[in-house]
Amino acid sequence: MSDSLVRIQKEGFSVEETSALVKKASKGIGALVSFVGAARDFSKGKEISGLDFEHYPGMAEKKLKDIRMRALANFDIIEMAIIHRTGLIAIGEDIVLIVAASAHRNDAFMACEWAITELKRTTPIWKRETTKEGDVWVSETP
Repeated sequence: MSDSLVRIQKEGFSVEETSALVKKASKGIGALVSFVGAARDFSKGKEISGLDFEHYPGMAEKKLKDIRMRALANFDIIEMAIIHRTGLIAIGEDIVLIVAASAHRNDAFMACEWAITELKRTTPIWKRETTKEGDVWVSETP
């Protein structure tokens, strides 16, 4: 099941379908917390007209699976899903989804926040923003 819960893909994703998949893990789930990162039209004082994400195939998926496993081990959560899109993404479209499930809300909130921070810190996924001045690579990840 973990392969369906951790993915890198070009196409969009469904928060509802992913949440339902996570909920199948246990009847003891009392809280689902989701984070959706979306493409915004403004960054670092500049207007953005589009985004392009590239990743290191194989290594990026491995890092996302590691983040999920560490979250399951270090937080009192029951399940977690992590999906990240690559390729061209239009302004307003969703980029990343993290869904954390636990018996109680605080554990799911903490795990979800940790997971997105860790994803941005360690996963080899790179973002290029298209501005009026040209394309700019954003260096938030390795």
